[in-house]
Amino acid sequence: MRCSLHERLIALIVLALVAIPAVALDGDAAMRQSRAAIGRTPADYAFTDAHGRRVQLADLRGRPLLVSFVYTGCGQVCPTTTRYLDKAVQEAAATLGDDAFHVATIGFNLPFDNVEAMRQFAKHQGIDRAQWKFLSPDAGSVERLTADFGFSYEASTGGFDHVTQVSVVDGNGRIVQQLYGESFDPKLLVSAVRNATIGAPVVPQDLSDLVSRVRILCTVYDPRTGTYRLDYSLFIEIFAGLTVLGATLTYLTREWRRQRSGSGQKARSLP
Repeated sequence: MRCSLHERLIALIVLALVAIPAVALDGDAAMRQSRAAIGRTPADYAFTDAHGRRVQLADLRGRPLLVSFVYTGCGQVCPTTTRYLDKAVQEAAATLGDDAFHVATIGFNLPFDNVEAMRQFAKHQGIDRAQWKFLSPDAGSVERLTADFGFSYEASTGGFDHVTQVSVVDGNGRIVQQLYGESFDPKLLVSAVRNATIGAPVVPQDLSDLVSRVRILCTVYDPRTGTYRLDYSLFIEIFAGLTVLGATLTYLTREWRRQRSGSGQKARSLP
């Protein structure tokens, strides 16, 4: 069956649009939402941990709590961020004590971030700490849960664009600080946990310059060099999409000219 030029045009445009990634997350709005969560007490959400046990958010009160959000299908940023957080948690535990605080890593991509996925994610990051829970939230609660913590995310062609943040919650369940980026000075985490314990004022991270905000959303911490590097995958996707679109337009132009030329030759050959 032979497709018409019009049908081929529609098919190729669809392919070109699919190839161009959707970059939907508004960084400034995401940061405003995250900062607005400070001072808020999230509701008592229900989870299932990596061992199949039921956990309520209120079960983790009484001492500071560090909360991070991940999706287990992430192949780069979430694992890197979680491993770095583990190093910071180790330093905080060495300074303040193993039982001085809780840690909760929550999967936000249901139904895929289920109990088994969270268990495997923890295993792959090499994390097995009694005070660190990997949690799968109850269905239907993710939107309210992430909003309460000021965590923003948007689906993209490569998975999700999302803010990389660790929420520091005091023993009463109130968010007192947000820590941003794939890495940060572990001493900042130690200070945040200590301040949350004694109720001292917190010193927020400096987010005054645009570069810091871009790093939060668009860069990856490179553990080999201990520095930030650009996440070039986004730019590769954009380039690939534009390449497909350019090739599509070139092909369609040639087809149009060929068909026009054929029509003209037929017209000249008529008596």
